[in-house]
Amino acid sequence: MSNAVLVCGSVAFDTITLFEGRFKDHILAEHIKTLSVSFFVPTMRKEYGGCAGNIAYNLRMLGGNPVPVATVGKDATEYLQRMKDAGIDTHAISVLPDMFTPQCHITTDLDGNQIAAFHPGAMMQSASNDISQEKACWGIVAPDSKDGMFAHAERLAKSGIPFVFDLGQAMPLFDKADLERMLGLATALTVNDYEASVIEERMGKSMPQLAGQLEAVIVTRGAEGADLYHDGGQVTIPAVKAAAVTDPTGCGDSHRAGLLYGLSQGWGWEDCCRLGSLMGSLKIASQGPQNHWFSREELSAMLLKEFGLALPA
Repeated sequence: MSNAVLVCGSVAFDTITLFEGRFKDHILAEHIKTLSVSFFVPTMRKEYGGCAGNIAYNLRMLGGNPVPVATVGKDATEYLQRMKDAGIDTHAISVLPDMFTPQCHITTDLDGNQIAAFHPGAMMQSASNDISQEKACWGIVAPDSKDGMFAHAERLAKSGIPFVFDLGQAMPLFDKADLERMLGLATALTVNDYEASVIEERMGKSMPQLAGQLEAVIVTRGAEGADLYHDGGQVTIPAVKAAAVTDPTGCGDSHRAGLLYGLSQGWGWEDCCRLGSLMGSLKIASQGPQNHWFSREELSAMLLKEFGLALPA
């Protein structure tokens, strides 16, 4: 069996600027109907992002074999080369020459408020990226276009490839019927605590009840760790204390990568979640979703210290 992990989701650029002031001083409620405002942003950085890109980056760091499944545009050459340089297999990324890669433009003020504009670009065509002939031991369906998420889920299920459903930022797109359909295809579900509460409300079922129809449900709770619902029981996975709390962007994706690496190695769900906990804590100490890097030796030593586990040689 192939040890590849199909990572279905978005590959995107994030352009992040800092406004050295406060939006509230410039956006006046009494003039909101005729809003015309410009912000001077002397600080800017461009990040490699997107759920599939972030998960693949972290999974490769662990020594895994991620195969990102995404649809990008004519401006993705630099990003694709970066993946190749890291040893990531990019053959399942479809390039559409007449479109742009998904991009999120975010401006943050001194109070931490954000104004964002997201251009989906080539992501809107992700359903056309056919993975029916791909071989893998596991997959994940992470946030993407809704049509693309369902197309990938159905193709994975038809191919007999178990996969994790990661609702994430796609949550507003999924109603009760959509969630029932997706969970009928998925092997496991991973969400944060807020997403879990929304799913419970929409479906009228608790996380333990949903876990009864899946192999596992993982609910991440930030600094409080994660809850694993599996085999009729519930286990709390402790968080790993971060060296610094710098930027939460991409922490969930790092956690997913740890989870998927463990699954690709045949680990039990508890150990997979423990590795996910470590990966999330390492990412939060770094600015941006793909600027942290550790050797496998370093990761293995940290995993052994925290949980008594080690990465395979």
